[in-house]
Amino acid sequence: MAETIHVRGEGGAVIAMDLPLPESIQERYDAGLLQRVHPDGTPWFQAAAAEPAPPAVPDGPVRPGATARKPEWVAWAVAAHAMSAEDADALTLGQLKDLPEEPAAPVVGTEAAPAAAAAAAGRPTDDAPKGEWVAFVVRSGRMSAEDAAAYTREDLIDLMS
Repeated sequence: MAETIHVRGEGGAVIAMDLPLPESIQERYDAGLLQRVHPDGTPWFQAAAAEPAPPAVPDGPVRPGATARKPEWVAWAVAAHAMSAEDADALTLGQLKDLPEEPAAPVVGTEAAPAAAAAAAGRPTDDAPKGEWVAFVVRSGRMSAEDAAAYTREDLIDLMS
């Protein structure tokens, strides 16, 4: 991608130009007939060369690209969402791609903690209508509303149990 600079021409107009400049314009620039300016026309000064920032290192697992194969998505789901490999592998590729970038806060503690955390997170009761279960599955990031609506209420309960 070309870098764009702004120059003030001989007539005083500010013109946006992509680098490298065409040869004839580069000659006029080198001769001082064109001056580099900011987009608003204020004089441009070369900033002191700052030390380049180190490349950003992601905090967690990097989400696979859209064309990645299912094993890459399964590995990401296991690492990013603390899923078991079996649970992640049971999801379709579309469901894996629908998972949110960052999971909900992990539940830590005893075996009783997940049930208490689920209730605190708004988990519907087992006799709640399907609409509440669809909303809960979507909030948890497991799948989109359209995908969740295609399941039965019992399937959604099993999925979230």
